[in-house]
Amino acid sequence: MQHILVQFMSQLTNLTDEEISSIENSFPIKTYEKGHLLLKEGMIAQNAYFVIKGCIRAYELIDGEENTLGFYTENQSAIDFKSQASQTPSSKYFECLEETQVTILSAEKEKALYKMHPRFEKFCREGMEEMMGAQQEALSKFIVLSPKERYLNLIKERPELINRVPQYQIASFLGIKPETLSRIRKKIASPK
Repeated sequence: MQHILVQFMSQLTNLTDEEISSIENSFPIKTYEKGHLLLKEGMIAQNAYFVIKGCIRAYELIDGEENTLGFYTENQSAIDFKSQASQTPSSKYFECLEETQVTILSAEKEKALYKMHPRFEKFCREGMEEMMGAQQEALSKFIVLSPKERYLNLIKERPELINRVPQYQIASFLGIKPETLSRIRKKIASPK
């Protein structure tokens, strides 16, 4: 099977055999068990993770309570930009919610790849800008929506999460208590 990043890059440009080999050697694919923590609070983020199969949850502990920041599923990247860029300890956890297969994107190996193949930097930068734009748009939308609208938006934008992720984690992600999510779901299920 062809490496997932080779597949993506091949959609953008023709790759030489040397470029394909460099990508495959730079970014290993690994499978982690459910419950595995890829990143813990206090660690400096060295890697980003591109999800091939599975689900990663990002969360922070605030006053001992887990505050879910996001879910990353197939063809999405989980990265703590702040920790990786500044080389400072992370405040986040990245937890595999199910058996998860990822491509490990090391910043160090990425820089080396750009030196060997400078044209890759443009593709990666454009992909990163697209991802950041989508995250900004989602955050802007999230801030102005009511809890019910947030849930309806989640159903519309990410319906696969509803049966894949525990409801208390969805509630945390939406910024509400599990009981509030239950009430919202009941109202949606039986509209008057």
